[in-house]
Amino acid sequence: MALAADGASVAICGRDPVSLDRTADDIRRSTGARVLALPADLSRADDITRLVSDTVTQLGALDVLVTNTGGPRSAPFEEIEDDEWEAAVASLLMSVVRLSRASLPHMRARGGGRIINVTSVSVKHPIEGLVLSNSLRAAVTGLAKTLATELAPERILVNCVAPGYTATSRVIELSRAAAVREGTTAEEVQKRTEARIPMGRMGTPEEFGAAVAFLASDRASYITGVTLQIDGGFVRGLM
Repeated sequence: MALAADGASVAICGRDPVSLDRTADDIRRSTGARVLALPADLSRADDITRLVSDTVTQLGALDVLVTNTGGPRSAPFEEIEDDEWEAAVASLLMSVVRLSRASLPHMRARGGGRIINVTSVSVKHPIEGLVLSNSLRAAVTGLAKTLATELAPERILVNCVAPGYTATSRVIELSRAAAVREGTTAEEVQKRTEARIPMGRMGTPEEFGAAVAFLASDRASYITGVTLQIDGGFVRGLM
């Protein structure tokens, strides 16, 4: 929504065609932008190849890649079997590898571009019960830092955005999982979480989108290799 409001034509993907089409319609109505709704499962290499190819064919170019997939389930380390690790690697890490690799030729053809990876504040402050996310989003951060150095001479800028607690259905899901583990309620978990945020509230999706749109814009032309926290001050660390 934020990118479209800034004048971009956008392609979005997801596994549920109904939800995907509804989202595309919302963006079109709100912004008047051209929006492609392309069903794809980002854990599948073939889907990624088709997604990037269809985007370039229909929009004519690719300037900005925003990588984002849903988080894996919340569970203690010893409850997670190899198949869940492998699925999480495919979804959280290999999706970024494959999307970046498929997009680079098109960005080079344009003389530059942006890769913006959605990670989490867990890369700075590991979150209890999220061992899969804590591990693999950190791997994406390492990948992004490496690519930022390699691609800077080609004017392809690579950054990460690390949301903190944001008012989304994913946060509600995590609050419920924590409540089950602790024998309390999701509401109590959420109140406790908000009390740990210096701004005293969760962020909104719109606040997060504005930060991503900034990194995609010409105003961020000298920013690469960074992880931008959007967390209301939740992470206290200096780095």
